[in-house]
Amino acid sequence: MAYNFNWKIMLSGEPAQWMWEGLVTTMQIATISLLCAMLLGIVICVFRMTPFKLLQWFSLAYTEFFRNTPLLVQIFFWYNASHFVLPEALNKWMNVLYYWFPGPFTLFGHEYAGQWMLFNVEFMTGVIALTVYTSAFIAEEIRAGIFSIPKTQIEASRAVGLSFTQAYRYVILPQALRIVIPPLISQSLNLIKNSSLCMVIGVTELMFMARQVESYHGAPFEAFSAALLIYLVISLFVSFGITMYNKHFLIQVRY
Repeated sequence: MAYNFNWKIMLSGEPAQWMWEGLVTTMQIATISLLCAMLLGIVICVFRMTPFKLLQWFSLAYTEFFRNTPLLVQIFFWYNASHFVLPEALNKWMNVLYYWFPGPFTLFGHEYAGQWMLFNVEFMTGVIALTVYTSAFIAEEIRAGIFSIPKTQIEASRAVGLSFTQAYRYVILPQALRIVIPPLISQSLNLIKNSSLCMVIGVTELMFMARQVESYHGAPFEAFSAALLIYLVISLFVSFGITMYNKHFLIQVRY
């Protein structure tokens, strides 16, 4: 039985609107996750470089655990935690707070105190999973950038009176972050592509919408070809950005 291709269906009407909404959601979840992953990755990297053994062990365990477990499993883990573990824990804390401070809960209604899911839980679960997973890789890349900085710079920083935190904040991290921008951009590209896994928990991103077009309009090849093309355009745009950065702004560390 021959397949009847209908490419026009993806250019207008409901399928086009769905694919656009999916792209917007994909960029939203990727942008929020990338910003959070950058901040968390920097913190984890600094923990790894501190002289405190407890923080070093925590950072090592964090990066090794999340880098060596599948992202899909992590997404399901955070999804189930957000639906079963966290609400129950919050309800218990809310009951304790209601016992000691009944005034605010009586004013606003105690029955709503434990209902924390006032936002899109699936979206936030995807953000958490992508943030934690990507931050582990970002922390290792920033650590590699720090190791590329001559040790004499940290020694000179401490010699002029800067504390450990000040030396990293004002001297080491600004240089390391500039050096590792190309691999960080690559991580942002990986994060955008990894966001497609969030469809399994109901996040209405690009792949979710492609499946919806397939189900409602019977155009699987056209829908997934459009999604493939969109991801390809995003990847080529990011690759072009990396090339331009390497050509015009990349610095060389001199020893």
